[in-house]
Amino acid sequence: MQGEWAGEMVGPDVWETCRELIPAGSVFAFLAEHREVLFPPGMFADMYPSSNGRPSLPPQVLAATVVLQSLQGLSDFETVQELRCDLRWKAACGLGLYDTAFDPSLLTYFRRRLRHSADPTRIFTKVREVVAATGVLKGKQRRALDSTVLDDAVATQDTVTQIISAIRRVIREVPGAPETAAEHCRAHDYTDPGKPRIAWDDEKARAALVDALVTDALNLLGHLPEQNLGEKAANAVGLLALVAGQDVEPAEDSDGRDGRWRIAKRTVADRTVSTVDPDARHIHKNRSRHQDGFKGHGSFEPETGLFTAVALTSGYGSDNHEAVVACDLLADEEEGTELTVLGDSAYGTGDLRAQLQADGHTLVIKPPPLRQAVPGGFTIDDFRIDLAAGTATCPAGHTANLGQIKADGARTAQFKRVCTDCPLRTRCTTSKTGRTLNVHPRYELLAAARAQAATDTVWQDEYRRWRPPVERAIAWLVARGNRRVPYRGVIANNIWLHHRAAALNLRRLITLGLTRTSNTWHLAPAAA
Repeated sequence: MQGEWAGEMVGPDVWETCRELIPAGSVFAFLAEHREVLFPPGMFADMYPSSNGRPSLPPQVLAATVVLQSLQGLSDFETVQELRCDLRWKAACGLGLYDTAFDPSLLTYFRRRLRHSADPTRIFTKVREVVAATGVLKGKQRRALDSTVLDDAVATQDTVTQIISAIRRVIREVPGAPETAAEHCRAHDYTDPGKPRIAWDDEKARAALVDALVTDALNLLGHLPEQNLGEKAANAVGLLALVAGQDVEPAEDSDGRDGRWRIAKRTVADRTVSTVDPDARHIHKNRSRHQDGFKGHGSFEPETGLFTAVALTSGYGSDNHEAVVACDLLADEEEGTELTVLGDSAYGTGDLRAQLQADGHTLVIKPPPLRQAVPGGFTIDDFRIDLAAGTATCPAGHTANLGQIKADGARTAQFKRVCTDCPLRTRCTTSKTGRTLNVHPRYELLAAARAQAATDTVWQDEYRRWRPPVERAIAWLVARGNRRVPYRGVIANNIWLHHRAAALNLRRLITLGLTRTSNTWHLAPAAA
């Protein structure tokens, strides 16, 4: 059942007796004064539906603790130590001077209740309500979008470690699996916590181990007793099936039916990088920067420095692309609001442009760079595309017909023979059969965006002035070691990211003069 504040403290009230020691204008002082109003008990009533049992710690105390924890980037243990030893934390969370706080596991239970509630990101939602009440975003129509890669909280595993770990998990979670493994698995002693004892510098020994481990995995999966599996057991079996096949292929001169396997000379799409956190993925932010983890997305108002929306997604898949997530980030904006949306080239897809323009928004989004068939040569913008007539004319004046519209809406023009003796061929194509021009389904929209970005000085000034602040916002988001997520899985870390953004927004509002008078949140004007 939900605990209530009884008004009794363990020792003197820190906020009343040591107020002058708490930095004025800090998040600590604000929470000490407004904690009960910001996080009223009724805000968490649905998380504690039972009226029986031992009362919990008042959830408003835990909510204030989570805000400070997210702001400082601390572990549960470090957070409780601060609550025990730091006067600022005691004042902010309403603890007495002699209060030893609580066990760190209470924070885990609180997050679990949040995760399974109707609104897991209610702390961010509450701070957003405060933002709306102050009117600080009134008339502020710009939204800068950006994303960043967040490192996962686990170690990346090689193929051998993944297979062994997945087999151990099946043995641990699936009824009857220990007996099946004892009978059919011979490659390794899976009760031994270490790696197999082989000559790791011997290529043949490594190959034989991989072959034997994959065979063990397949034997285990094939001989498990027929039964209905619970969630944990089913996930364990599915994970083993995945890791046993994602990095291997039949050995040379084998069709895979003779039980001979080797490490594949390729990387599969959407590869699982760790059995400890199956949601983590290998992400290429650009050609030189590779990380394992997740993608963090944010919508930011550049004048006030406030996050209007955030999201954490997997690092792979079209559904997690920046241009797709952007629509979700803007979905909670007030209906009918016409925004100026700023973003880099990751948000420059034709589909997103069409959607935002249909919603009445102004786009200040950098177009993706065009690919050149020949370095320094012609791009599609050097061709004259007439979609109505169904033709494409090259820089040399040759015209080719656009082919039929494909399933995705694209069209293709093939110049073929006219390229044979063309004096501009070396600047156009290296293909022996001549230039093939692929026309995007949203060609006109993308071409207009490229032209605007290249020639419109008002557009250029807007982009240069208001796009860079979102980089500062991302820097705030990952500061204090928060580049690395603290938990496993997309859901838990998405809640954490919302808590982090809520804490940063609250700090920013306090800097802008957030106060409460006559039961109303507002921003106090800066002193002259």
